[in-house]
This record gives sequence, structure tokens and C-alpha cells, in this order.
Amino acid sequence: MNAGGVTREDSRHSTQTDAPELARRRPRYADAVRRLSGAQKSAQGAPAYSRFVNRPLGRRLAAAAHVLGLTPNQVTVLSGLTTGAGIAALALLPPTWWTGVVVAALLVLGYALDAADGQLARLRGGGSSAGEWLDHVVDAAKTATIHLAVLVAAYRGWEPQPESWLLLPLLFSAVSCTWFFTIILNDHLRRRAGARDGQATVVAGEARQHSTLRSLASVPVDYGVLCLVTALSGLPAVFGWVYGTLAIGFTLVTAASMVAWYRQVSALDGTTP
Repeated sequence: MNAGGVTREDSRHSTQTDAPELARRRPRYADAVRRLSGAQKSAQGAPAYSRFVNRPLGRRLAAAAHVLGLTPNQVTVLSGLTTGAGIAALALLPPTWWTGVVVAALLVLGYALDAADGQLARLRGGGSSAGEWLDHVVDAAKTATIHLAVLVAAYRGWEPQPESWLLLPLLFSAVSCTWFFTIILNDHLRRRAGARDGQATVVAGEARQHSTLRSLASVPVDYGVLCLVTALSGLPAVFGWVYGTLAIGFTLVTAASMVAWYRQVSALDGTTP
């Protein structure tokens, strides 16, 4: 008998009795994946990589984070650190085949974690304003700096690009930042007008109804594709052509989208564009 009046046998019996209850309360990976599969964002307008690769990968990372007891904000910070490491490696490491693979792997993981934080928030019952703020800050930082990293890498000795090629990452960065800010502004204006957010959570069946062709047409503006393309950064001549093609495609899609978005925002107030 100890000071509290509980014997070793009582303590052992209590532990054995509580063990199944603790096991039932502990989150299970398979259960988390199943719950997330039924509550995904709409696929409307989502580029192919984000839709078919990044969201499923993020779903599994979110389930693992749930089992480990991580919070959405902690996952966001991990995403930022991983992406930041990839961007720093792109800017500072010498261009070799293996550095390109390392850069791409870090950026792909960081992007998947970016998808995981929101899914983890839904799994835990909803996100917070602070979490949304942190997520957007990380997104804004990577949107600009990844192209500046390309600029630094090219300036440090990529051959045989002419000096005029250095203007391309600056253009890509400017267009990407404008695209990102406009998407955030569109969501804000829709919410203020009481319109349904196109990225709202929907059941899995609805998320699969939207056109696969439209997702494929959005490849130039797919950040995940850019992450994959950085694997070629160890081959500067090849990367230069692929990156340049992606920059031109991004610019054209952005220009067309701005026209469509202006009309949609005008319709919120019932005005004529």
C-alpha cells in the first residue's frame, strides 16, 4: 500500500484498463486519410500538378501530422523552412545534376506541406485567421524569391545565357507576384460580396467533376510544375529554355485571366466592365 492508498495491483489494473481507451482516442493515419478524402477543395481551376499530385500528397502528410499531434501552423512553418532551404540551394549551390535534384525535392516537399496545413486544419475542425495569415505570408515570400534565386544562380556563372536573359527571372517574379496578389484579392472581394469561394471545401465527388483538360491548360501557372523544372537547374542551358517557355506561358495565362477576373469582379457589384 502506498501513501495514496493504491496498491501496485490496482495501478497495474488501471493501466491495463485504460490502454484500449487510449488507443481508441489516439488518431489513426488511415482514418485521417479517409476523412480528408471526403472533404477536399473544389478542383475548379486547379492546375494539374496541384490537383493530381500535390493535394493527394498533402493529404497524406496532413494525416501523418495529425497522428504526430502537430498543429496547422507548425506544418506551415515546416513548409516555409523546407521551401526556403530549396530556394537557398538553388541560389547558392553550384549547378550540377545532383544539386538540381536536391532543389526540386525540397521544393516539392515544401509545396506538399503547404497543401497539408490547410487539410490538417479541416481535420481538426477548422483553421484560424492567424493560420491563414501565416500561410499567405509564406506563399508570398516563396512566390517572389524563387525567381530571384534563379536570377542569382544565373548571375553567379550560368553559361551560355546572355546577360539579357537575366531580365527573364525579374519578369517572371513580377508576373507571379501580381498573379498571387490578384487571386487573394479576388477571394477577398467574393467573400465581401457573399459569393461562394471557388476553392471552398466540397465533397470528393463534386471535386472530381471539373474538367481535366482545364487543369492541364493551367500547367504554366502551376507552382508544382516550376518545382519540378528546377530539377534541370543543374543543366543551365536546358533549364534556361524550359524556364523561359514557362515564363512566357505564365505571362499569357495571367493576361487572359486578368480580363476574365475583371469581368467577374465587376459582376459582383452589378456593373458593366
